[in-house]
Amino acid sequence: MPRVIHFELATDDPEQTVEFYRNVFGWRIEKWDGPRDYWLLTTGPESEPGINGAILRKEDTVSNAGVCPTINVASVDAFIEAVAAHGGKVVMPRTTVPGIGHLAYCADPGGIVFGIMEQDESA
Repeated sequence: MPRVIHFELATDDPEQTVEFYRNVFGWRIEKWDGPRDYWLLTTGPESEPGINGAILRKEDTVSNAGVCPTINVASVDAFIEAVAAHGGKVVMPRTTVPGIGHLAYCADPGGIVFGIMEQDESA
């Protein structure tokens, strides 16, 4: 069964947001060495329940909600078909995240945006 594996916090001021969550919750936050400004959040030890996430600049996201969950799936292509078959739509087509996998952003019929990630370290 696909599960939420990641979340994104979209903000106008990522640097300020990084400091807020670091200072309030003690989360470990590291800037990602990738093609866009993206700060990875570690919210706790792997031995405890919970998920990790990221902070990014609002204009770099397809979601206007401020929070966007990412769901782990076996096949991005298969789930894109399922989304369309059930009244949803793709808002950002499948893209490859080097060393991570394949990602697309979709919206449910009510407009809630979510990511679907097919993990593939060889991507």
